[in-house]
Amino acid sequence: MPDTTHLLMFIAAGWLLNLTPGPDVLYIVSSALKSGVRAGIVAALGIVSGCFVHVFAAALGVGALLAASSTAFTVLKWVGAAYLMWMGVKLLRTKGGSSVVPTAAQREPANLGRIFRQGFLTNVLNPKVALFFLAFVPQFIAPGTENKVTAFLLLGLLFNLNSLPINFGYAWLAGWASRRVGTVQRAMHWMDRAAGVMFIGFGLKLALSDNPSR
Repeated sequence: MPDTTHLLMFIAAGWLLNLTPGPDVLYIVSSALKSGVRAGIVAALGIVSGCFVHVFAAALGVGALLAASSTAFTVLKWVGAAYLMWMGVKLLRTKGGSSVVPTAAQREPANLGRIFRQGFLTNVLNPKVALFFLAFVPQFIAPGTENKVTAFLLLGLLFNLNSLPINFGYAWLAGWASRRVGTVQRAMHWMDRAAGVMFIGFGLKLALSDNPSR
């Protein structure tokens, strides 16, 4: 494991990376705005669970395979891009309702299982997440470390746990806004459309991206 200084740098870098808006943040915020803070937290847990898959995969060498094999990377890239664009189209096709978002008491119970699964798949089907861990985590493993796989897993665990306060914070802020800000409530029926366009954009960006290891 890195010394205290490098460990603090690792934690700070993780916070900065998780603060950066992307598909994960968008999914957490849109879930919390539509269905409340609990839905946003469940979305965050689904996303972090997907990150754990990538950490274990990278530690076991799957990330290296994706980095080395253009075919493996391309297949997973297209599956992930198709899934993101499918989510975007689904959001765009959502029928608009009233111009005022229902209060917490009026909302139908959110399908938390579905929210978790979608967050999980959004992350698992993105090969660039695996390559990110493969590129980022080893920088904080000392060259003389005897068991680098264990060190990688521990740092990956720390990174994912470190992301929870940021993701939960996004969920809380979005849930707070949906309950208390009238302007946000009146505009909420456009949220699905905006999120749909952004998910399609993320999918296209992923589809057109090259293997970052090249």
